Amino acid sequence: MAPTSSFPIIDMGLLTGEQRPAAMDLLRDACENWGFFQILNHGISTELMDEVERLTKDHYKRVREQRFLEFASKALKDGDGGDDAKAAAENLDWESTFFVRHLPESNLADIPDLDDGYRRAMRRFAGDLEALAERLLDLLCENLGLEKGYLARAFRGPSTGAPTFATKVSSYPPCPRPDLVKGLRAHTDAGGIILLFQDDRVGGLQLLKGGDWVDVPPTRHSIVVNLGDQLEVITNGRYKSVVHRVVAQPDGNRMSIASFYNPGSDAVIFPAPALVKDGEDAAAGAEVYPRFVFEDYMKLYVRHKFEAKEPRFQAFKSMETESSNRIAIA
Repeated sequence: MAPTSSFPIIDMGLLTGEQRPAAMDLLRDACENWGFFQILNHGISTELMDEVERLTKDHYKRVREQRFLEFASKALKDGDGGDDAKAAAENLDWESTFFVRHLPESNLADIPDLDDGYRRAMRRFAGDLEALAERLLDLLCENLGLEKGYLARAFRGPSTGAPTFATKVSSYPPCPRPDLVKGLRAHTDAGGIILLFQDDRVGGLQLLKGGDWVDVPPTRHSIVVNLGDQLEVITNGRYKSVVHRVVAQPDGNRMSIASFYNPGSDAVIFPAPALVKDGEDAAAGAEVYPRFVFEDYMKLYVRHKFEAKEPRFQAFKSMETESSNRIAIA
């Protein structure tokens, strides 16, 4: 296990003063060399974060815990069988989740078992996270030398003029057999920029860096940010999505509220022209990423989420090549 002492932590309060250049340099390094970072003084009120945490943990206890315990009992019993049963258990995730969609249309009112107070808090929290995601995208534009608003515009689907924005609310209860079942299997995230409000008492989130698993330190009232596959494509590999996982813990119930600010389903994703050098091509050793519709990428991703991302990119590059060849023949 690699140490976490150097894990990037960015105080966004420094972006408005004389220390802004140093803070922007730290952000640049985090995006280029980590794909993960933690932000403080992000503008979301600590009172709202405390309320969301309290309501989320109460909701799990009241509504979801018994269902999870029934699932867990069966999963552990099955996993104590033969090799096939153990292999099946290794492909399970020790988590209880539900999803909330915010954009292009919210389904918050349609989710059963949420009380009105929880819905109101989640709506406020989602609005603050949306604004924070857009602010971060503009900071990334500045560091990349792109026009302000370029990334936000790249995420907008033509049919709605909006990105896709949704939240995955997860609980990772204590696991008596962390040797058998993973909290969440290793993967990269498919989308754009991900904002995580995680438990500050129970850890478990790790990222892969230089062949080592690095703990993402739980820090009270922070937001953890990671970059998804779409930002790797748009930046032509300047930024990379990073493999991460959740390790099941024998003690404590870890809360995770991950909000995904992604392209609209019909948004066309491709490398920003300003980040592709003139005459750059694969023969010259450059990483020129493919062009595709985000929805098509997601269809491939859901089938291969827990596999390497590179074959997904290559599949679309191959389709581009085949299409170009057909046009040339015609």
